[in-house]
Amino acid sequence: MGTNEALFGILHSNNREIIARFSVDLPRKRSVGGTRAIRFARLRKEKRQNYVRKVFEMAVQCFIIDDKVNVDGIILANVAEFNTELHHLNDIIDPRIQEIILQRVTVYHDGDIGFNQAIELASESIGNIKFVQQKKILLQFFNEVSKDSNQYCFGLEDTLKQLETGDLEILVIWKNLDLIRCSMCNNKTKEIKIIYLHPDQEKYTDTEFEQVEQMRLVDWFANNYQKLDVKLEIVTDTGQEGSQFVQGFTGIGGILKHKFDQQLSNVQNNSEHLDNNDDDYGSFFD
Repeated sequence: MGTNEALFGILHSNNREIIARFSVDLPRKRSVGGTRAIRFARLRKEKRQNYVRKVFEMAVQCFIIDDKVNVDGIILANVAEFNTELHHLNDIIDPRIQEIILQRVTVYHDGDIGFNQAIELASESIGNIKFVQQKKILLQFFNEVSKDSNQYCFGLEDTLKQLETGDLEILVIWKNLDLIRCSMCNNKTKEIKIIYLHPDQEKYTDTEFEQVEQMRLVDWFANNYQKLDVKLEIVTDTGQEGSQFVQGFTGIGGILKHKFDQQLSNVQNNSEHLDNNDDDYGSFFD
C-alpha cells in the first residue's frame, strides 16, 4: 500500500502474480494557516482513512472466496507514511484477513517494486509457511504410496503421461531438478517434438529437427501449470520428506484425481509402440 497505488499479489512457489491494483490521488501536506489549515488537515485525514478502508475491502475480494480464505498467509506491506493509520487495524480489517497476516513490513516504493521488496523483507515468514505447506503435500504423497492406492505417480515418464491424460491433480517437483525441456522443430514438416535432457548430456542432434527453445523443466512448469489445470508444488530437499522425495522418487511426481487403473494402462501400453529412451518423450506439451 503506497501513496500512489495499492497492489495485491500472490506468491505461489516461485511464481509471482499480480491479481489487482488501483491508483489513488491523495492530497499532500500544504503550508496554509488558520481555519483553512484545520479544514485541509481534516479532509486529508478522511481521504487517507477512506483509502485504507478501500484497501482492506479489496483484500477481502481478492483473498476470500465463497466465505473462505484462499491463501495460506498475508504479508502487509506499506510505505512508512501509513504507519499511523495502520495502528488501528482492528477497526477496519476483516477478522478473517487479520488472522492470517504473517508479518507487516515497511517498503520504500509503490507498485511492482514495492511488491518485490515486500517479498524480500518477509522472506523468513514466507519460507516458514512454504516449509509447512511442502511438508503437508509430501506427507499426503507418501500416504498414498504407503497405502499403495494407485493414486500417485512419480518419475518423469509416468508423471508426463498423467498430465497428458488430465488425471494429475497436484504436480510435485524438486526445485533443483536438472532436467532441461527442449522444443524441437522439423524444418520441412514443421512437426514439433519435446525432449528432456540433463545439463551434462551432449546436445541432442537430429538432422531433421532443429532446437527452437530450451528451458529448465521446473521453470517451464512454473510458467505453464495454470494452462495444464494442475496445482503445482515446487519443493526443496532441505527437510526429511523433501530429501526422501528427491532420492527415492526422482524429484518429480504427483497425486492423481482418481485411482490409476494399472490393468487398463498395461493393455494400452501393449497396444502402442513406446519409445523407452529416457531423454525423449515425444511431442507432449508442444
